[in-house]
Amino acid sequence: MKTCLITGTTSGIGLATVRALAKAGLNVVMANRNLPRANLVEDHLKKTTGNTHVSIIGCDLSSLDSVRLCAETFLERHDRLDLLVNNAGMMTNKQALSSDGIELTFATNYLGPYLLTRMLLERLQESSEGRIVNVASGIHRMVKILPLDDLTHGNRYWGMKAYARAKLANVMSTFSLARSLKGTSVTANCLHPGGVASNLLPENTILRSAAKLVQRFMMDAERGSQTSVHLALSQELKGVSGKYFDANHKIVDASALALNEHAQDELRQFSERLLADHFGPDSDLRIALPT
Repeated sequence: MKTCLITGTTSGIGLATVRALAKAGLNVVMANRNLPRANLVEDHLKKTTGNTHVSIIGCDLSSLDSVRLCAETFLERHDRLDLLVNNAGMMTNKQALSSDGIELTFATNYLGPYLLTRMLLERLQESSEGRIVNVASGIHRMVKILPLDDLTHGNRYWGMKAYARAKLANVMSTFSLARSLKGTSVTANCLHPGGVASNLLPENTILRSAAKLVQRFMMDAERGSQTSVHLALSQELKGVSGKYFDANHKIVDASALALNEHAQDELRQFSERLLADHFGPDSDLRIALPT
């Protein structure tokens, strides 16, 4: 039985995706911050899909220590990993830092998943067909410059742009990782799920109020999850790596900046410095990303 780890499954695209993966008969491990809600999802999936191989690990992607503990817990409990779906995401209209002092949207949407992938890569490489699926967004195209030295945006914070920057980093990191993994059994792809009506935005914000006005024109989470499920399960994609997919399951070009290998390398080096600053340069992280 193939094993999958997926983040952010208590609502929206993540819930629809994990439901499909459970129905497909995978051993599904859900990584979530809200454990009471995740427990409800676990019970629901077991009852409605007939798949009893559904479990939970706590994980707050905004906290590097929490992400590391999540990865270590997974490695202790599971001797195989065939699929990693980095699905969880968030957006805020208020400038904030994570508990580690990193811009919150970047920490949650990008750096946490980066560390999780980094620590689970060796286990994925033990699979005959390991897959990494990163849920990104077409909004990454609005970013023309990724100022790694100014992630907090100074006094000009705009939640939508912070989100776009984090999603750009998701795409760039996927392409960088795919280059590193060339010739191995592991593939890495990313996707734009489409304009999905979800609870990505925080309650009582202008952004969410505006989103409600256009919600009628947006697809539901079930439809929005289909590209994630396609990348996770389709045998047509065996060996396909380093691609960006749209909501119609088609391979499309990402932005010019996302495709820039020099920019990808700079992002990777920056990410490694952030991890070294937090854990120490000699920290015993399980596995470094291949070069």
